[in-house]
Amino acid sequence: MATIELRPDSHGKVRDIYDCGDSLLMVASDRISAFDFILPDEIPHKGEILTRISAFWFDRFSDLMPNHMISLDVADFPSEYHRYADYLTGRSMLVKKAKTIPIECIVRGYLTGSGKKTYDADGTVCGIKLPAGLVEASKLPEPIFTPSTKADLGDHDENISFERCAQIVGEDVATQLRDATLSIYKAAAEYAATRGIIIADTKFEFGIIDGQLTLIDECLTPDSSRFWPADGYEPGRVQPSYDKQYVRDWLKANWDMTGDAPHLPQEVIDGTSSRYQEAFQIITGSEFKPMKEN
Repeated sequence: MATIELRPDSHGKVRDIYDCGDSLLMVASDRISAFDFILPDEIPHKGEILTRISAFWFDRFSDLMPNHMISLDVADFPSEYHRYADYLTGRSMLVKKAKTIPIECIVRGYLTGSGKKTYDADGTVCGIKLPAGLVEASKLPEPIFTPSTKADLGDHDENISFERCAQIVGEDVATQLRDATLSIYKAAAEYAATRGIIIADTKFEFGIIDGQLTLIDECLTPDSSRFWPADGYEPGRVQPSYDKQYVRDWLKANWDMTGDAPHLPQEVIDGTSSRYQEAFQIITGSEFKPMKEN
């Protein structure tokens, strides 16, 4: 696969960021991470799917919440990137610069994952008391805001209470984050339901642009969300999903989370790619066709 010869100014688990002066170029690779580890294998078309799904949601909710997207068209990028068009097309987004707020804004509409573990231990999720008797994949009475710290690359995010979030960013900003997170999630979940998808949980990131709270990074992708098919949804068991849960499940069954992450079998790589493509098609209503071949 072709790449950009220029050195990124910031290198994340999945995205490489290039400083373009008054804007940033975000390039989504085909890398995949799980349990805060970057895995050694890439997932075909993943970066393009993440970028295009994010753009779909940014467009859909632009009236609800401002976002940082400027353009996906390489012709709009600074001229020094034009010669990399074959690699950048589809997987890159020119965005406004923002002052990033150091909080992962997680919202949960269903009980699963780490939330299920803490609920089983003490009946709470991130300090929020939930009703007794909930099981795996139970729908919560109301979606809950469960923020976490935003860890540096190689470190682990830490779930925190709303009160701790307010201590970090201030009461007013924490309240804005909570309200925006819940508002976007509810609108997205309502739309997804019409497409036959349950959004079990997701995470957002926000920044400040021109003094205004702004949605940044990615938005409601298979990397940042749990997407479940509504058809066949059944509380009490782990749900099939259109996200990277397939990878997480294989890792949990085949790796003790020590040392270097293992290579994925080809069937897991292909299965994950097909799940991401299916998520794109169901969410956007359009068949996924790569804008450029890998």
